Amino acid sequence: MTTSLPLNDLHLLDPIRSGQSLQTQLYQALSQRILDGRLQPGDRLPSSRLLAKDLGVARNTVLAVFEQLQAEGFIRHQPRSGTYVDPRLPAQSVTDAPKPAAHPRPPRPRPALPWLHRPGAAGREDQNRPFTPGLPDHHAFPLASWNRLMHQQESRTALLGYDSHQGYPPLRRAIADYLRQSRGVRCHPDQVIITAGAQQALSMIAELFLHAGDQVLIEDPGYRGARFALARPGVKLQPIPLADTVLDLDRLPTQTDAKLLYCTPTHQYPLGGILDISQRLRLLDWAARAGVWIIEDDYDSEFHFSNKPLPAMQGLIDDAPVLYVGSFSKTLFPALRLGYLVVPADLVDAFNQLKRIHTGETPLLLQAVTAAFIDQGQFARHLRRMRQHYHGKWQLLSEQIEQQLGGQFRTVAESAGMHLVLERDGDDQAWAYQLDKAGYGPLALSDYALAEPKRTGLVIGFANSSEAEIRAGIAELAKLNA
Repeated sequence: MTTSLPLNDLHLLDPIRSGQSLQTQLYQALSQRILDGRLQPGDRLPSSRLLAKDLGVARNTVLAVFEQLQAEGFIRHQPRSGTYVDPRLPAQSVTDAPKPAAHPRPPRPRPALPWLHRPGAAGREDQNRPFTPGLPDHHAFPLASWNRLMHQQESRTALLGYDSHQGYPPLRRAIADYLRQSRGVRCHPDQVIITAGAQQALSMIAELFLHAGDQVLIEDPGYRGARFALARPGVKLQPIPLADTVLDLDRLPTQTDAKLLYCTPTHQYPLGGILDISQRLRLLDWAARAGVWIIEDDYDSEFHFSNKPLPAMQGLIDDAPVLYVGSFSKTLFPALRLGYLVVPADLVDAFNQLKRIHTGETPLLLQAVTAAFIDQGQFARHLRRMRQHYHGKWQLLSEQIEQQLGGQFRTVAESAGMHLVLERDGDDQAWAYQLDKAGYGPLALSDYALAEPKRTGLVIGFANSSEAEIRAGIAELAKLNA
C-alpha cells in the first residue's frame, strides 16, 4: 500500500528556532504523524537516502531516526522492499483520530487525608524568610569546617557503596554517646535508627503502630508535622489541650484505646512550656497503665538559655514506653535531612524493615561527615556558640516587642528555643498574611490547633533573622495594630 505521504512540511525543521536537534525534530514529526493517523499502518516511507536529500540533512540523521522508530514499534524495515509504518498498529483516520483529551485519565486519588488536596498545603514555613519558625541562622554555621570534613570524607571509596539501612555505625555510636551525656537517654548504638529527618521517623512509627480505626492522642496546639505524619486513613487524632503552655495531664483519659501519644515535653511546640520532673514521671506512669506508647519529640532541647534542660523522659525509668525522636535540622541545617529514632531493642528489626522499604539507606557521605563533625567536638562547640547567639536574638526580639507593641499581645517567651509566640484574640490569619506580603514568614497560632476554640496569635521565628530584620519586622506588626 502506498499513499501520498504528508511529509512535505518536514523542510520546516529548524534546530535554531526550536532549540532541538534535527534528529529529535524528525523523530517527533514522524512519530506524531503515525500516532494521529496521517501515516497509516502499511504506508511506505521514502528511502533514507531520498528523505535525507529532500530535507537537506545527513543520511545518518535519517537512519538514526528510522532505527529508533523501528525499536519502538512504529515502523518495520523489509529487506529489498522498503520501510513501512508497522502494519500491526491499529488503523485510524486523520479526521476520526482520537485527541489526547478523549482518553480519560485514571481517577484522582481519594482524599483520605484532606489536607493533601488543599492548595498550598505545604505552607509558608517552607520559605527561608525572616520570622519563619524553625530555621537556624545559616550565616552562623561553620561552613568552612564542614566543607573540610566533606572533602576528607568524599575521598573514601568505602563511602561509595552500601552500608546499612539502620544507619552508618559511627554516626549511630556518636548519636548514642551524645544523647546519653546530654539528654540522659538510655540507649545503645544498636537502638539508634538514622532517618531522613524527624518527619520520616514519625511516618515510620505511624506505619508500624497504626491501623484503620486506631486512635492517637496529640497535644493541641502542637506540631503540624506530627499531625500530618500520624493522620493515616481511618486513624483518629484526639487533641489533648494544654494547661497554659504544657500538656494538660489532667485531660488525659483514664482508659483509652489509643496506641500513641505525641508530645514535646522539653520545649512544647509551639508554646514553649516545659514539663517538670514530677509531670514527666506522672506521664510515664499514665502511659504504662494505659498501654500507650509515648512519642517523645525532644524539640529544641539544645537551646535552653537560662538552665540546663531536664533529662529526656526516655531515660527516667527502666523500659520506658517511649519512642524518642530527634533531628539535626535545627542544630546543623535543614537541608542535611538527617534525623534519628531511638527505639527498644525488640523493635529495631521491624523499623529497619520499614526503612528498607521506604527509602533504603540514608546518604552515606552525609552521615560520615556528620559523625566526624560530632566526634571531633565541633558539634558541641557549635551548639555552645549558637546557644549564646540565639539568646541574644531572643533578648532583642523580646525588647522590641515590649518597646514597639506595648501590651497589645501576651508574649509567650520561655528562655529557650528558636521562636516565641505572641498571643491575642483576633484574626491571626490576616496578621500572618499581611506580614507575608511585607516579606516576613511568621505563622498563625491557630494553624497549629485541631480543636475549637483555637488560640490565636503569631509564631515568630527569630534564629534566622538579623537584628535589623527583627526591628523592622516588629515595626511592620506594630503598623497592623496601630
